Amino acid sequence: MNAYDSGKVKALLGEDGFVPTEDLDQADLVVVNTCSVREKAEDKLHGFLGRARAVKKRREAADPKDRVLLAVAGCVAQQEGAALQRRYKDLDLVFGPDAVTRVVDLVRRAEHERVLDTEFIDADDYVFADTVDPDAADSPGAFVTIQKGCDNKCTFCIVPTTRGPELSRPSDEVLAEVAALVARGVREVTLIGQNVNSYGLKVAGERTFAQLLYAVAEVPGVERIRFTTSHPRDMGPDVVQAFADLPQLCSHLHLPVQSGSDPVLRRMKRFYTRDGYLDLVDRLRGARPDLALTTDFIVGFPGETDQDFEQTIDLLAAVRFHASFSFKYSPRPGTPALKLLDRGDEVPAEVAQARLERLQLRQKQLSHDANKALVGSTQQVLVEGWSRHDPGVICGRTSTFKTINFPGDPGLVGRTVPVQVTRAFANSLRGELATS
Repeated sequence: MNAYDSGKVKALLGEDGFVPTEDLDQADLVVVNTCSVREKAEDKLHGFLGRARAVKKRREAADPKDRVLLAVAGCVAQQEGAALQRRYKDLDLVFGPDAVTRVVDLVRRAEHERVLDTEFIDADDYVFADTVDPDAADSPGAFVTIQKGCDNKCTFCIVPTTRGPELSRPSDEVLAEVAALVARGVREVTLIGQNVNSYGLKVAGERTFAQLLYAVAEVPGVERIRFTTSHPRDMGPDVVQAFADLPQLCSHLHLPVQSGSDPVLRRMKRFYTRDGYLDLVDRLRGARPDLALTTDFIVGFPGETDQDFEQTIDLLAAVRFHASFSFKYSPRPGTPALKLLDRGDEVPAEVAQARLERLQLRQKQLSHDANKALVGSTQQVLVEGWSRHDPGVICGRTSTFKTINFPGDPGLVGRTVPVQVTRAFANSLRGELATS
């Protein structure tokens, strides 16, 4: 979602005459878009600001007319607001996610005064940016936002605080953006929202999420559809049925579970049980037998016992996730889980680290096993571009979201081609173009 917001910022500024650069010494405007889900990302912001401020100070000292505007956007901006400007006196602009569509006006104001914009916009007045990111349009795949904010109250999560209440984007706007992207060469769209399964439920007459999936599949030229993120509690039978009905819907689903322990899930306020999650997995795989599932885990959540963690390891093996994102619990400002820490339920750091390492090692084994099972098979691969590591090698993704590298011509970018899998690694595949 932050990548999507960054693309919108770049597109809107581009319409106002800005040209992007990765060279700080060339920049007239530096925008740092931020995440605050975990503390580590917030730490990275302050490190980058140190480098950017040094460039700003040096250039403006050499020539007072050589202004460098420095802006912080996104969730840390929303979370910290004026505190950032108090800490950094040379920070020109701070704006939250709701202000993305106003970035051009905010930058113009920042040329004359320090600007802070972290107000949430009323639902009746909120406008989703419809400017197409030129970089997204040049790629075979693109994100399309379908909602913003979140109404869930997971005790570990700061997103409702930083992105505000849930609001669904009108489906006609979603379909129009999809059509515009396809017209520019995009073949795969990923519908994004904090909880896509609840899309449209608060708007009378609006499509449900499942109905939106069917509508997107009807847009001419859409070859592949993905979506993220799903809350297991809200995954209805109509979305499960879509996996059986829609060939455009990819055989991959990111379904965050967070923990395999019912007591931990209750403390997290996830509102589903371990057995309920496993039943949902069975129904999804019944609808799409080759479905590759990925997930999120938080280890070391306050009060997590050894038995709780063993339940998570057991769930990992039971589902056989193809990949997972796993992290140690990170206390975030204002979240209800902080009360558990006040009660003395903190998991010692060394215990949490040991659990994380064990989970990640087991996941690596499962990921490698899942990939090895594909060796010798032929996969349909949407080619994305050059491999990041191997010269003369291109890469793409299978329907199951596996990255595969293979020798080929960059003229294949944007095309779906058959590739035979020849080798498997934990995080990727190697292959050769199939001859037939």
